[in-house]
Amino acid sequence: MLNALVLPLLFSLCGGLYLYVRFPERRPRALLIMTLFQLVGAYAYATAPNDGLFGLLVLHAAVAFVLLVRHLQTPTLLVGGAQQ
Repeated sequence: MLNALVLPLLFSLCGGLYLYVRFPERRPRALLIMTLFQLVGAYAYATAPNDGLFGLLVLHAAVAFVLLVRHLQTPTLLVGGAQQ
C-alpha cells in the first residue's frame, strides 16, 4: 500500500505548501484537500499497516497541522485591504 500512496501524499505536501505560500485566498481549500489526502492515507494504513506508510502519514499530518495552525492565527483581510 505504501507504493500506491507515496506519490499522492508527496504531491499533496508539495501542492499544499505551494498553494499556502503563493495564494493566501486559496488556503482553506488547500488545507481541506490535504486533510482529505490524510484521511485516505489513514484508511490505507488501517487496511494494511506498514512502517513506511506510518512515517509518511506522520510527516503529512505534522505539515498539515502546522499549516492549519498558522492559517488560523493569521488575521483575515477585508475587501479593501484593511485589517479587522
